[in-house]
Amino acid sequence: MFGGALAFASQKFAVEVDPKALAIREALPGANCGGCGFAGCDQFAAAVVDGRAPVNGCPVGGKDCSAAIADVMGVVADQSARKVAHVICKGDSDHCQNKFKYDGIQDCKAAMLVGGDKTCTFGCLGYGTCERVCPFDAIHINEKGLAVVDEEKCTACGICMEACPKKVITYAPFGQEVIVDCNNKERGAHVKKNCSVACIACGICEKTCPHDAIHVKDLVASIDYSKCTSCMACTEKCPTKAISGDLTKKPAVVEA
Repeated sequence: MFGGALAFASQKFAVEVDPKALAIREALPGANCGGCGFAGCDQFAAAVVDGRAPVNGCPVGGKDCSAAIADVMGVVADQSARKVAHVICKGDSDHCQNKFKYDGIQDCKAAMLVGGDKTCTFGCLGYGTCERVCPFDAIHINEKGLAVVDEEKCTACGICMEACPKKVITYAPFGQEVIVDCNNKERGAHVKKNCSVACIACGICEKTCPHDAIHVKDLVASIDYSKCTSCMACTEKCPTKAISGDLTKKPAVVEA
């Protein structure tokens, strides 16, 4: 009798699931990472069917997943360029000093309770909060105390960005050669004193760039990746080396 009652209840109060949501759920990788902005893959699938989420909203699945979901929904997926997380800081132990010895919990958020121990107030603290929350093993603290992203593993889920109390993690195009690796928005000589590779907002990069792709905004250089050709002119001329780029890969200049 009890089993019969349960069977009746399961039929009476069953919640109908849209077949499209089930098909989308099958196409998803099942990471349940929350990078799409929803609690899990089931919620994301339902949101796509309801029009509350885009078909390419899963950062883990990539282009193949987006194409499969678009096929279920009968639309065309926007296959935009892949993005990955990037730590916009070069202030490791060789370039940025500590203003005091921190002996507390080895966690960035805990260190921020006492103001952070780095002389640069905008720099990576290096206590691994991002490393511990990443579900894809894509970010690690190197031997010099700086967070570094493994682009091949990164899915741009955004979890490390949310966890970072200094907000030094942002998105950059996958394989981008030239990046401003500084987040310092202060003015004055103490900026370079606090970190020898900090952007000092001198504007040389602006004057050097032949493609109008880099400008100083809020006292720090910023690159428009849609214009950047990775010519590395800014990397070569930056006086503090705050702009990353492998100069051995600099394109050769062909004389007219």
